[in-house]
Amino acid sequence: MQKEKGITYARAGVDSDKEQIALRNVLQWTKKTFNFRKEKGSVKIPEGYFANVIDIGGGRGVAISTDGVGTKILVAQLMGKYDTVGIDCVAMNVNDVLCVGAEPLSMVDYIAVSRPDAQLLYQIGKGLYEGARIARINISGGEIAQVKEMIKGARKDCEFDLVGTAIGLIDLDRIITGQNIEDKDIVVGFASSGIHSNGLTLARKVLFEKAKFSVDTYIPELGKMLGHELLEPTLIYVRPVVEMLEKRINIKALIHITGDGLLNLIRVSSPVSFILDNLPSPQPIFKLIQKTGDISDEEMFTVFNMGIGFCLVIAEESIDDIQDITSRYNIKVYRIGYIRKDGKREVIIPGKKLIGKDGRFIRY
Repeated sequence: MQKEKGITYARAGVDSDKEQIALRNVLQWTKKTFNFRKEKGSVKIPEGYFANVIDIGGGRGVAISTDGVGTKILVAQLMGKYDTVGIDCVAMNVNDVLCVGAEPLSMVDYIAVSRPDAQLLYQIGKGLYEGARIARINISGGEIAQVKEMIKGARKDCEFDLVGTAIGLIDLDRIITGQNIEDKDIVVGFASSGIHSNGLTLARKVLFEKAKFSVDTYIPELGKMLGHELLEPTLIYVRPVVEMLEKRINIKALIHITGDGLLNLIRVSSPVSFILDNLPSPQPIFKLIQKTGDISDEEMFTVFNMGIGFCLVIAEESIDDIQDITSRYNIKVYRIGYIRKDGKREVIIPGKKLIGKDGRFIRY
């Protein structure tokens, strides 16, 4: 493997390769639990997808997923602004639940704190409320844990972590994992709002440590202070996607573009390649990170969403329906590529001469 130039995710402190090895040590045990329930309560999807589905009887299933906000929380602490990370927490979970074709219904949260600061928790709760409102779900419960000895952050006495678990409902015969993708199907990308909630460790390393910017630094090309850009909430795609599902539009796969960037596309169950020959220019925040950190295209597309927050794989005849719905929700949508049914499981970006496989992008 060629040596990457500039700052990388691993050098910033996140070693994705070691994480995958370590994850296998957990999965060798958790996968065995699938055998504990054979009928009601049985697991309907292999591990590794965005959400799983549990059989609840009567031909119906509960989709379930869990995720957190990550080191975006440290940016919130630097700014003393906590009213948007709750939106991110909801988004990271409900967008994953969508990926099996389920309608998100409810979420519970877990907030670990160094101390129970009332104003901090009020703002977190406000963000959770706003995320739930956008996603049309309820927050049906949660847990607050005081773990001062275990948690650290960027501002004393405001240390916290935020994680959620969301559920949705799905008919078992309508589960979507990309199992019916065909040659020449098209790939549609929904615009992200920016960095979303992934890659913040690398972004902070570049912008705060190398460039010596602060959260209060005004960046002309962003048109705002850096902290506000980095805290821009993750978009929640629930309403337009649920409408598409309710109208029985022929959606063959739904993919949330999170950690690992556009490599998330090859998590679908069909062994196909994604040819992304019409990607839009990413938002200025990505250009700023890349230029400042002297980061390669290979690393950027492995770590960040690069302007695309969610993808669909659809048949050609469905594109007008997709565009009609997304336009009413003020979400930019792009026809970013097509499918090649070759059994290779690759993501190819011809404009950058990048090929993604085996957990990262490389140049060809």
